Amino acid sequence: MGGRGGLTVSASSPLLDRLAGLVGQAAGVPAELEGVVAAALERNARNGVVLDLRGLSDATDYFVILSGDSDVHTRAIADNVLERTRERSIRAAGVEGRDAGRWILIDFINVVVHIFLPQAREYYRLGRLWGDAPRATLDDL
Repeated sequence: MGGRGGLTVSASSPLLDRLAGLVGQAAGVPAELEGVVAAALERNARNGVVLDLRGLSDATDYFVILSGDSDVHTRAIADNVLERTRERSIRAAGVEGRDAGRWILIDFINVVVHIFLPQAREYYRLGRLWGDAPRATLDDL
């Protein structure tokens, strides 16, 4: 990890094993990342991508970029991410954009989650902005 004191998950599960392989972290997947991915999959997030920004950004270790079909869907994804991580005693440092639902940002410090409506995601193109970052799609899980 990037030295910001993030938790790692020690228990093994198929999701953790596959995610660890995708992000290249055999020693463990940060709890924030595993919780976010599991919660996103539970709410059928679309076009999910995990960007590994370690070594590329001092701001965070991972971006998780997701899409929802509507503002109701993006809020449902965000609410589930917050609920599932809270169950693991992980608190978000900040949440922005939840009311509008067009672009919701959830900041866990080591992991920053972006949940977009498709039009907003296409406009901002965060995945392209970080084109040199190693990536894994949630479809791979």
